[in-house]
Amino acid sequence: MKKGERWLFAAIGVLVVVGVARGVMNYGKDRGDPGIPFYSTAPKNVQRQASDLYRDLGCRDCHSLWGTRNIMQFVPAPSLDGIGSLRSEEWLYRYFSAENPQAILPSRLKKKYRMPSYAYLPEAKRRLLARYFASLKVKDWYLDEVRKAEYEKLTGKPWPGHGRPADKPSTGDRR
Repeated sequence: MKKGERWLFAAIGVLVVVGVARGVMNYGKDRGDPGIPFYSTAPKNVQRQASDLYRDLGCRDCHSLWGTRNIMQFVPAPSLDGIGSLRSEEWLYRYFSAENPQAILPSRLKKKYRMPSYAYLPEAKRRLLARYFASLKVKDWYLDEVRKAEYEKLTGKPWPGHGRPADKPSTGDRR
C-alpha cells in the first residue's frame, strides 16, 4: 500500500468512527414530537353543546373527529379534523342551511351516503354547528396533510402535490 493510500484510508476510518460516535451519542434522544396537530378555538360550552348535537345527528356514522369514527360504519366522508382551517364559519353555516348541500360541495358518494340537509334544524343549531366546526383548526405544519386528505376524499383522485391542487384554487372556498 502506498503512503497516499494509507492517508486516504486513515481519513475514511476517522470519518466512520466520528459518524458512529455521533450516532451512538444521539441514539434515543427525543427528536421533538410536534404534538397533536388538531385543536379547537371554541369555548368549552360551545364544544360541549356542539359535541352533543354532533352525536345526536349521527355525524360520526360517516365522519371522523379527533381521529375517532364509528367502527361499525364506513362511509368515505371527509374527516372533520382541521375543517375550520379549510372552511369559514359563514361557509359552513350556508352549507348546513342548504336544502341541497351537494349544490355547494358536490359529492362523489352514492346518494344514500351523501351529506344530508340540515336546513330543517333551527337556525341556532345550524349556527352552533358552523361555529364549532369553524373552530376545529390544524397547526400550520399539518395543513397540507388536511388539504390532501380532503382533496382525495372529495375527488377520488390522488393529491397532485404540495400546496393547493392546480385544478382547484382552494379546497377551502371561504367565500
